[in-house]
Amino acid sequence: MLESNVKFGEVHTLASLVSASDAHVSFQNIFGSANGGVNLVAFKAGQRLDTHVAPADIMVYVMEGEISFTVNDTPHTIGAGQFLLLGAGVAHRVEAKADSKMMLVKVKA
Repeated sequence: MLESNVKFGEVHTLASLVSASDAHVSFQNIFGSANGGVNLVAFKAGQRLDTHVAPADIMVYVMEGEISFTVNDTPHTIGAGQFLLLGAGVAHRVEAKADSKMMLVKVKA
């Protein structure tokens, strides 16, 4: 079953559905199921997600700002309008170079 806090059948602006917090990286679930989902993530400049493993195949799309996305010790700079694909089980870390918002799409095969 698909779970969502966002109303179906209505038009939404993605970036307005998540706000950055000074205290921590902010997450907003758009929809999800056992097979994956879509989350929005907001960072203040300098905030980061320490090294972790992707639970599914993922696409990271930066909507605003700029992030450093490090995969296997190789940093990639991703700016607004750009995206990166990553396979399940791959270790990575994320750091915001500026106030940023990204969309995280997870798909379990």
